[in-house]
Order: sequence, then structure tokens, then C-alpha cells
Amino acid sequence: MRTEEDSLGIVEVPEQALWGAQTQRAVTNFRASGIPIGALPGAGTGAGDRSNWPLPGVNGAQGRLPAPLADAIATAAGDVIAGHHADQFPVDVFQGGAGTSSNMNANEVLANLALRHLGQTPGDHGLLHPNDHVNLCQSTNDVYPTAIRIALMAETAGLQAGLTALAEAFAAKGGEFADIEKLGRTQLQDAVPMTLGQEFRAFASTLREDVARLDEVLRLFAEVNLGGTAIGTGLLAPDEYRAAVVPELAAITGLPLVPCADLIESSWDTGAFVLFSGLLKRTATKLSKIANDLRLLSSGPRGGLGEITLPAMQPGSSIMPGKVNPVIPEMVNQIAFQVIGADLTVTMAAEAGQLQLNAFEPVMAYNLLTSITLLTRGATAFATLCVAGITANPDRCRGHLDRSTARITAMVPEIGYARAAERAKAMLRNG
Repeated sequence: MRTEEDSLGIVEVPEQALWGAQTQRAVTNFRASGIPIGALPGAGTGAGDRSNWPLPGVNGAQGRLPAPLADAIATAAGDVIAGHHADQFPVDVFQGGAGTSSNMNANEVLANLALRHLGQTPGDHGLLHPNDHVNLCQSTNDVYPTAIRIALMAETAGLQAGLTALAEAFAAKGGEFADIEKLGRTQLQDAVPMTLGQEFRAFASTLREDVARLDEVLRLFAEVNLGGTAIGTGLLAPDEYRAAVVPELAAITGLPLVPCADLIESSWDTGAFVLFSGLLKRTATKLSKIANDLRLLSSGPRGGLGEITLPAMQPGSSIMPGKVNPVIPEMVNQIAFQVIGADLTVTMAAEAGQLQLNAFEPVMAYNLLTSITLLTRGATAFATLCVAGITANPDRCRGHLDRSTARITAMVPEIGYARAAERAKAMLRNG
């Protein structure tokens, strides 16, 4: 162990750790989930290091930070963003302090890495300090929500790719099944004729809609409050710093980041997170509905609808030989349930904010990033392990259609609804 000191006193820190006293206090205080922020998608992105990256450059260029320190901090940030030190972000995802522990975890890691680059000993902050140098002109109030937004934008690209691939898989099956007539159903009752291809193309269309909606919502995350420091007042951040820091971050990340119009409002408003969470819930709901449909269409296979056959992924029972379950759609269902529940958590966390800051962004970040990961992996598995291998059972489709009253609807324009209904009743009586 090594001894470090913060404003509350002496703290013992593991000798090889890149974090410092404030992170160690958080590790001791927050032991709720056992999930460290370094395990989140982006390996520390949500801890603030992406937003910290341009700060030393701006502060160095404007003369507030000596060039050697600015260069060392920037190099350290690059190391972290490259994923080399995810294990150095041990703070639990459930934490008090409105993200201060996450931000200080990043500040301390960057400070100690920078000290190493300068040939100094980690923890010896006489030359380079987590607060005085890494945290210069910034606050958790602006760095942390900016980092969350960047992480969400980065991770959503993967979700969009996964949903697009799934939509393409359904569209391909729609073409393959284009000529297979079948029975369309409403309220689980026989309705009208359709094709199996139409059914699968509709799955593709609804997923493509959500890919487009994600693009629209992500534009809200491009507005960041970096430079607002404490509650959006800009305290300790000079005007020239605020003017330069967001364009610098946009250039580094390649994202269309712009400053918020009202820094006070943006310091507490988490409406973008609520809207984004609602869209994730919408996508999850659609995926679950599609999974339900595939389970119904493949049910049986002899005692149910049996109109399609899903790939056999594993034996379905420890006691019933030959039974094969729709395990991939069932997994997708469960992912959807989790994402839908996470949306309520995000909603309650956003509502619970008070006055000039929302203290509950950590649980929002955790749930949003986790939901994105689950949906991305679920969509990928759905496409590759299920949809790509679906086969149609044309005879079963045609048999259900021919034994139904579905075709009689087409007779209504010729003979009227009442006479058509009589024909349907007669058919049901005499077969």
C-alpha cells in the first residue's frame, strides 16, 4: 500500500493502483453491484476520460498549463481511451455524488499516468495534481454528463449496425418467402390471406424505422455543457476556454458537438436521456413482439401452427427426447424485459433531480449503456443464430389458409357482407 491524502485526510491506496485517495474512498463506500465503471461499454468512457482529453491541450495552448504537463495528460488520456487501463476504474456503477467519484477516478488515473510519462512516481502530486491540473477549468457538473453523451453516441453506432443487419436478415427471408401464401391473423383468429414474405418484410420495415429514429434522438446528445463547470455558471473557466473547448472535443471525437444554449438548464436537464431511453424501450418492445411471433409461427411443430421452422440450437428438455425450444427468441424476449425495466429506472432518476443538478446520472448512464449493449448483442444473435436459418413450411401455410374462412373476405364487394358471412358460417358447419 501507499499513503495518499485528500481534503478529508490520509487514505491507504494499493501500491500498483493508478487511482488515488478519492477513488479509494469511493471503492470503500460503494459496494452495491460489484460492477465497476471500467466494465461499462467503452471501458471508462463514462468515467470522464474522453471529455478530459482536450482539456490539457486547450489549457496548454492558452497558457494555463505548462506544455510538458499538458502533453503528459493528453498522452495519458489517449492511453485510457485506447482501452489499456479499464481495470483502473474500480468505482461501482451505483454511486452517490452525482458522478464525482467517476470523474475523480478519471482525474487520478490520468494524473498518475501522466506522472509516469514524466518519469515521476504515481501518487506524488507535487508536480502534477488531479484537481489542480487535470481538473483545471472543469467540474464534474460539466465533464461527467458530456462524457455520458459521448459514450452513448459511440455505443449507439453499434446498436444501429446490429439492428440494420437484423432488418436485412428479415428482408432476405421476405424475398425468399415472397410466394408462400398463408393465413393472416388478428387477435389470434383467422383473418385474411397474405404471404409469408409480407410478414417477414414487415419485421424488417419496423426495425429500420427505429434505426432512423435513433439518428434523430442522438442529435440531442450533440449539445454538451462542457465549459459550464459548477451548475452551469462557468465558474473558474475563462471565456476563451469555454469558446475553445467544445470545438476541440468535437475535432478529437469526430462528433458534431456544440455548446448548449443555456448552461444552467443543461446542468440539470436529463430530458435527452429520458427520450433516448424511451426509444430503446420502443425498440425492445418491437424485438419482443417479433420474437413472440416467431415462437407462435414455429409452435408445435406438429401440435401448433408450425408454419416456419427455427434453427435447432440445443436440446430442449432434460426429460422429453426430441423436444427443441425457440431459445434465441426467448433470449430476445428476456433482453426486452430488462430494457423495458431499465427505462423506468431512467425515468425515475431523471424525475428525482432537484434544483441545479441531477445527482442520479450514474444510474442513468449504467442503465442506458447496458441496454444498448444488450440490444446490440441480442439483435446480432437474433440475426445470425435464428433468422438466417429459418425455413418455411409451405404445405402447412397453405393448409391453414385453405381450411379457414379467410378467402371469403374477398367476396364482400361482389355479394355483400351479410351473404359473405352466411357463406363463412356454412363453411364452418360443413367443412
